[in-house]
Amino acid sequence: MDVFFFEAFEEEAQALRRLIRPNMEAGFTWKTIQEYGESKAPAAIISIRTQSVIPLEWSREISAILTRSTGYGHVRKYLKKTDNNLEAGYLPLYCNRSVAEQAMLLWMGLLRKLPKQMLQFSKFHRDGLTGMECENKNLLVVGVGNIGYEVVKIGKGLSMNVRGVDIVERHDDVDYVSIEEGIAKADIIVCSMNLTAENHDYFDYRLLKKAKAGVIFINVARGEMSPAMDLLKLLNEGRLGGLGMDTFNHESRLAVSLRSGSGCDDLEVRAILEMADRSDVIFTPHNAFNTVEAVERKAKDSLRQIESYLMTGKFIWPVDENK
Repeated sequence: MDVFFFEAFEEEAQALRRLIRPNMEAGFTWKTIQEYGESKAPAAIISIRTQSVIPLEWSREISAILTRSTGYGHVRKYLKKTDNNLEAGYLPLYCNRSVAEQAMLLWMGLLRKLPKQMLQFSKFHRDGLTGMECENKNLLVVGVGNIGYEVVKIGKGLSMNVRGVDIVERHDDVDYVSIEEGIAKADIIVCSMNLTAENHDYFDYRLLKKAKAGVIFINVARGEMSPAMDLLKLLNEGRLGGLGMDTFNHESRLAVSLRSGSGCDDLEVRAILEMADRSDVIFTPHNAFNTVEAVERKAKDSLRQIESYLMTGKFIWPVDENK
């Protein structure tokens, strides 16, 4: 077949099947590559999201990789392990608004103690449920790219005091500050950075300890930038007042462990599972991109990428191995 889609959940697979051209042969599974369990690559082009681990030996069987995500650090890392000249592409623009709205959903839920409100509904009492409004709160957006700029616009629309941190200050209407200045004043921090080799563990214990006690931290970017064991320690110490996450460190191990119901000896995964039951935490299953509108754009852009590769040998949006 021409292409095989891994990690294609039901609605996405339906959209792809509806839009795909009759002359393109494609296969689909909701599983990651490691869950799929085949020793041979099922097609010359494979498409993944962020949780699949591509076997190194597949580099001799495939010609191209399409990641259906806005980040591509996981694919770039794989390309550097192989000497084969594989083409690789990604989807830069399909989910900017949907991910930004998920960030807002998380910080608003934590400000208003939504998990605890839901727990206490059964007894219908309000003790300990007094939350906060977002007006005039200090929102720090770290990474003001396509998604981060949407977060900035949402924050301003909610009458928040919004500041941004980015090495490239591309927007004239953003109040840019250093991370040190921004984190010291922030009531809410949103991580929307691209993952690079330099920003692994960026939001570690050392950095977040500099924030005000009770700060809310939101990560809708990549989990590798916020180590789970550090976040758990900050919650236990009361430094974090709330934690909202849609992406997780060691996410592929976490996902397989949760879906299989098996245990995991990975300390990062264990820390995530421990935090998941807390009333000051909201975790969602890497689902921020998942709106009707974004899934439609995602399916269209995925097929545009594959058609371009089949016709020209190149992707419209190629992965840059050097970034």
